[in-house]
Amino acid sequence: MVTLNHLSVEDPDDGSPLLPEATEAVTPTSVFHRQRGITKTDSREFFLSRKENLAFSLVLLIGCYSAILIPAYLPLKKVAVLSDDNLHPKDLVLLNQSASLLSDSCQPCWGFNHLKPLSWSAGLLDIPVFVQQDRPVPWDLSPPLGLQGSEEHLALALASLPQPGLPPSLRRDGSCRRCVVVGSGGVLHGSHLGPHIDQYDVIIRLNNAPVLGFEKDAGSRTTIRLMYPEGAPHSAIEYKKTTMVALVVFKSLDLDWLTSVITKKPLSFWSKIWFWREVVDDIPLRPESFRILHPEIIHKTEQVLQKYALKPGNTVPTLGASAVVMALQLCDQVSLAGFGYDMKHPEARLHYYETIRMATMKAQVVHDVSAEKLFLRDLVAAGAITDLTGAM
Repeated sequence: MVTLNHLSVEDPDDGSPLLPEATEAVTPTSVFHRQRGITKTDSREFFLSRKENLAFSLVLLIGCYSAILIPAYLPLKKVAVLSDDNLHPKDLVLLNQSASLLSDSCQPCWGFNHLKPLSWSAGLLDIPVFVQQDRPVPWDLSPPLGLQGSEEHLALALASLPQPGLPPSLRRDGSCRRCVVVGSGGVLHGSHLGPHIDQYDVIIRLNNAPVLGFEKDAGSRTTIRLMYPEGAPHSAIEYKKTTMVALVVFKSLDLDWLTSVITKKPLSFWSKIWFWREVVDDIPLRPESFRILHPEIIHKTEQVLQKYALKPGNTVPTLGASAVVMALQLCDQVSLAGFGYDMKHPEARLHYYETIRMATMKAQVVHDVSAEKLFLRDLVAAGAITDLTGAM
């Protein structure tokens, strides 16, 4: 083996050394490390620098994700939600009033007796609730105020109903009966009225307003769910504690849908495209659990609302207003829960089961909610109905 003890190589141009003068023996390993320019000390500093960079990158990454994701879980506008242990004094008063009402004995004919003094009450005192087979009516108005032009569709739907009229459980047999109409209003949210609502003899709900998950505020039982096809709940669970479904007819096709649901014969594709929203093909109730709301309920309600309208014109009553008039026909005492649109607070919750705001009501032109509020307010003031949530 040959060892070079003194080796120096100079650049022929400037005379600077390319390799330092070696005074000791050079092994192949030391030559290799010098060629790479890395020593043990340099290696340790290099890896320490990588750890610091990695830690800084992780902190930066977490910070960026936090800045993006945390606001997504925060509401844009804060909605006050009352906890069980922090009820507002107003809610406690309403709960006490509701409890007191239920503790008193039912008063026969209470609603009608307090309705009569109102000047326009005559039209609301005796209205058939459901369409019957044995009572043919010459319809002179089209849906939803009548059934003109839908006679054939109606005949098929009635033929599929084993019991089209008023069921024995809802007939006036001398016993006093209490009704509660559960609206979808955001005022019901946090009310804690659920256990009270479940104590009523007849509980009326509207369209697809859910029960599951909202029992604390809205109750769990349903006697009558008033709805049109596009508003029918899609979840079978929502029908679990439901006694009856009453169809509100807005078009002839609604009657075909009811016949389809009862007979289990699906509608054709061409029929379905005329609904403005996807409709359910099946409702897990027996055929005797279906009814057709008498259009006279909606017609009489519309006539009364005209007296409160600021502008003349035909507007369709909401299901809520129609349900109140229906309840007055069925029960001696009628209460409301979840009614009242407060347009002065556009950021308030519109429905108890979702976070849509009150401002969205300004975009609709089908219903005159201002006239309906005046109508219901007069019923409450006259003592014909009771407002459990205090928004009227």
